[in-house]
Amino acid sequence: MNISGKIKIFCDGATLPALLEMYKSPRISGFTTNPTLMRKAGITNYQEFALEVLKHIPDRPISFEVFADEFPEMRRQALTIAKWGKNVYVKVPITNTRAESAIPLLQELSHEGVKLNVTALCTLDQVKATAEALRGGAPSVISVFAGRIADTGIDPVPFMTTAVEHTRRIGGPGVELLWASPRELLNIVQAEQVGCDIITVTPDLLKKLDLIGKDLTQYSLETVQMFYNDAAAAGYTL
Repeated sequence: MNISGKIKIFCDGATLPALLEMYKSPRISGFTTNPTLMRKAGITNYQEFALEVLKHIPDRPISFEVFADEFPEMRRQALTIAKWGKNVYVKVPITNTRAESAIPLLQELSHEGVKLNVTALCTLDQVKATAEALRGGAPSVISVFAGRIADTGIDPVPFMTTAVEHTRRIGGPGVELLWASPRELLNIVQAEQVGCDIITVTPDLLKKLDLIGKDLTQYSLETVQMFYNDAAAAGYTL
């Protein structure tokens, strides 16, 4: 199976060298990051890092996430982040840590012109409510964590098929659906087949993109050659 190019591939990461390397690729349509990735990458100054990234990536969508837990502070951070660049989308989680819905805030911000990337969705009810809140507002993205859904034993394909239907029907043309947290390259093919607009992919997975559509007979031979060469290099004898 191959990808036709209808789906947009966003690089998900938080190290400047990796982001800039992916920026060179015409296959990459945008970028996302989050506080967890930034912490793992050793980022200590959130705004400084974001502004440095935007110096180098001024012309493709890029998402930076709020990290407050109270909605008034979340709103303040969102308005600050939105001012960093015209290509900036503000990531806002679907709830705070107390499971209080962010829907009222999402509707408010979207209709004030803030481009949003609503994140951490894992249920179809969340998709429907978010699409309703974003309808008629600024261009926005709904990020459904299909990989995490799959981790629970649920097939993400029918789930995401329904999520696409909800997004189209309720959200309208200004709202895009994103397949988040993919676990393998097959997810790119699946996301495109069900009609997702975007998929986020980590730099490690992106390095394997050329494998899509590879001849399997040739792949089998290369695998045999790998085993043979490694055994020879190790000097194994019986």
